[in-house]
Amino acid sequence: MKITLTDAGKRFNRDWIFRHLHYEFIAGRSYAITGANGSGKSTLLQAIAGAIGISEGHIAYEGGSAGNASGAARIIAPDQVFQHLSLAAPYLDVIEEMTADEFLRFHAFFKPLLPDWTVKDILLKVGLQAATHKQIRFYSSGMRQRVRLAQAIFSDTPLVLLDEPCTNLDVDGITLYRQLIGDHCKGRLVIVSSNDAQEYEFCEHTLNIMDWK
Repeated sequence: MKITLTDAGKRFNRDWIFRHLHYEFIAGRSYAITGANGSGKSTLLQAIAGAIGISEGHIAYEGGSAGNASGAARIIAPDQVFQHLSLAAPYLDVIEEMTADEFLRFHAFFKPLLPDWTVKDILLKVGLQAATHKQIRFYSSGMRQRVRLAQAIFSDTPLVLLDEPCTNLDVDGITLYRQLIGDHCKGRLVIVSSNDAQEYEFCEHTLNIMDWK
């Protein structure tokens, strides 16, 4: 998958969050969007995800053609890009009335899990096996973040977007996060929005949003 931003800009009222952004995100590589608190990192990530529109410029999405041995790219319409990505962010709600088992099974109806992984295996991997059948509303904030990471990383999508992925995680949770990235994100396009180096230290490329103010 490839994402190309051409002279992209986003503003709210008269304030430009970013402007004249030219950048290319390429499959199999990892990128960090950095910047101070309130600088617009999450806004850029949401624009890449197609969750919010940009105010100027263009965002283009390309993906490999299924069954095409030549690997020729095909254009992905902006309103269809959600089918090709998964996102973990602390502001995304989980369905509190569901158990973790129910939530991941429900999610798998819309986006299949990575091959050879079951919900049971995933919950064991992220350390939630003891709380499998407990409603998420009884989870701690750190446990909820593990559910979000499980949902994003174990979805079979070429694009993984992570916004402040270690929010509310303890030391063991941060170690788990790094392990999940190393084990399950190879060959995928990974974009992390963060100003905490421990969340993006594995990234090969860094883009500071302050450069496009």
